[in-house]
Amino acid sequence: MERTLVLVKPDAMQRGLAGEIISRLERRGLKIVAMKLLQMDQGLAGQHYAVHKGKPFYDSLVEFITSCPVVAVVFQGKNAVQVVRRTMGETDPAKSPAGSIRGDLGIEVQHNLIHGSDSVENAAKEIALFFSNGEIVDYKRDIDKWVEGE
Repeated sequence: MERTLVLVKPDAMQRGLAGEIISRLERRGLKIVAMKLLQMDQGLAGQHYAVHKGKPFYDSLVEFITSCPVVAVVFQGKNAVQVVRRTMGETDPAKSPAGSIRGDLGIEVQHNLIHGSDSVENAAKEIALFFSNGEIVDYKRDIDKWVEGE
């Protein structure tokens, strides 16, 4: 099964949307295998957004993600990366379809509520930034045979 990282961003935390966002992803059949509330510091934010270093919006990304605690979650499931990305919607909430997290709840591009890994390879790297192996707990659910095709 695939794993992916989701960050419930500061704007979602300020608006009290963490439960709604996590619940939507669980209802898609994804399983939480790790979760924590944390205050990102400049170092972790820099590592997380390293791909954007040097771009005009980099500093504002780091300032935003460190402005308030975030919830980091590792979701596991069949095609987890794709399922999360589709459920999140487009980066620009105005271009996101109704029914997606950003389409229903988003307000503007920079404050777009949620981060989800964009590939299986990046998910592995991002998960390692936020969680040690001992913090990830795999377990069986009775519904796994229905949602994962086991």
